[in-house]
Amino acid sequence: MSHQSVFCFSTEEHDFQGVKNAAAEFYRVHRVPQEIERALNEVFVLQPGDLYGHLVDYFAKLSAPASISRLKGREVYDARGQLCVEAEVFCHVCNKEKSMSSAAVPSCLAPLRTSLDWRADSQERAYHVTTASQWINEPLNSMLKDQNPCDQAEVDQKLRNYLKSQILEEKAKQYREKQETHQAGEQEAVPSPPPTQNKDKKRAEKGKKNNSSDKPLPPAEPPEPVLPGSMAIGSVSLAVAKSGAQVQGVPLYKYIAALKYQKVPEQFHIPVSMVTLMCCGKTSPGKLSLLEEIILVPKVGQTVKQTVTMTFELLKEMMRIMNSSTKAGAAQAVMHDSGALVINLEQPEQPLDLITEACGNLGLALGIELHLALNCCAPVLVDYAKGRYEVAAGVLKTPDELVDVYQTLVSKYPAVVALIDPFRREDMEQWETLSNAVGASCSLLSDITYKPQAPPLPGVRGHVLKHINATTVSDMIDITSEHQAHSSTHADLYVAMVVALSLDYVKLGGLSGAERMTKYNRLIAIEEELAQQGILALDVKGITQTWVCLSGRMKTPYLESVN
Repeated sequence: MSHQSVFCFSTEEHDFQGVKNAAAEFYRVHRVPQEIERALNEVFVLQPGDLYGHLVDYFAKLSAPASISRLKGREVYDARGQLCVEAEVFCHVCNKEKSMSSAAVPSCLAPLRTSLDWRADSQERAYHVTTASQWINEPLNSMLKDQNPCDQAEVDQKLRNYLKSQILEEKAKQYREKQETHQAGEQEAVPSPPPTQNKDKKRAEKGKKNNSSDKPLPPAEPPEPVLPGSMAIGSVSLAVAKSGAQVQGVPLYKYIAALKYQKVPEQFHIPVSMVTLMCCGKTSPGKLSLLEEIILVPKVGQTVKQTVTMTFELLKEMMRIMNSSTKAGAAQAVMHDSGALVINLEQPEQPLDLITEACGNLGLALGIELHLALNCCAPVLVDYAKGRYEVAAGVLKTPDELVDVYQTLVSKYPAVVALIDPFRREDMEQWETLSNAVGASCSLLSDITYKPQAPPLPGVRGHVLKHINATTVSDMIDITSEHQAHSSTHADLYVAMVVALSLDYVKLGGLSGAERMTKYNRLIAIEEELAQQGILALDVKGITQTWVCLSGRMKTPYLESVN
């Protein structure tokens, strides 16, 4: 009996000793005793107020790097009530899964043949968003699983590779459909008209051209197709960047700046805030269509808070003038979805006269304390049936006549220092003519993302960068590194990006609406934070030199990205 008891005790003791040896070896391999000793020594020396909080931070630094556990795509609505896709990133952090961040980029689709076909446009957008959500929840989710969210370049490269594979698949699909259509057409071929009929038709067309005294407009370039699902790329890239910043515990603007410059810059500057004052485009109630936006450009060195305060005062005075007098020819003003005033106007001089009068009443030196930029948005004003730009209801102008209109405006209102998209890209001759006429005092700006591979427009001093669809964070860094003179408009994400990328100007829209005011408030907070840290630079270029700004929407054409 006693012999049996001794035997049992010895076995248990042997097993316990084995566990002790295994535990000691496990802790030795992972250097647990050394790290605990170091942590305790550090705590004793520092004697922090929150002892255990200090230990948490100490051991958190020794934990395994965060890794993406999964992605989640969902359909949401943007500020304009349009469907878009939002990407949410979940990461494993300290053995727990956490929702790190989410992001949604605006979607831009090629315009339909008839803008009135809103139902077809809505259905097309829904298809693009649903496809993007499927991309995020299935292939992109599997592709980025276990990826370090701080490896932004690697994440973006994987996203680009996936996009290229989808482009090639789409091209192959289009080629097969074209071949099938061609074969079907050969089977049901219709006899061509006799040669004499073709000749008569050509003569008639030639006679029509000769009878026209006006030079015909060059045909419009076809809109760039947008690959269904491509907006998932931009959303995932932004969400991963925000996750990386959270993992490293740094502000997003410093995180993105470190990606661009390989380290956090010693100084940052805040881009000049361009505020949209008025909208007079095709959607406005008046006859005037030429000026899509009239934008206030404050003088260099003015803080964002000063700009916002000044703009509010100017808007109040403009409203007072409109309510007390008809001198400006304006009726009751309403708010546009861009957050700016929309007024019933007929002539392009009317909004500029209103702003001039309001500045005079407030004692603001227009042309010194503030300047103006005019977003003409001319490409959408072309009536191809008539071969003219419809600058107002029933008022048609040839490209050459439009040059004269701009020259008159810039001459009469010297505070106008920039014209954005005054012509279509195809009107090269008019771009050059206008630049020669007003380029000394007024910059011509163009949307660089409209045709990134196209030859540069003559006289263009800056470009509009937009962030939409398949543009990754790495794409934005590359583009702003290549082009040193640009101009360009989601709350913290985009505000952080314009600061991080060292852009000179930022266009955030008007001073109305929660989403836009969130942007302005965030920009003010960053400016104050940089000033408190002593790293706020004030070396922004002059107003008529270069333009570097972000507008919030940029697209990457998918058919040109693969040869």
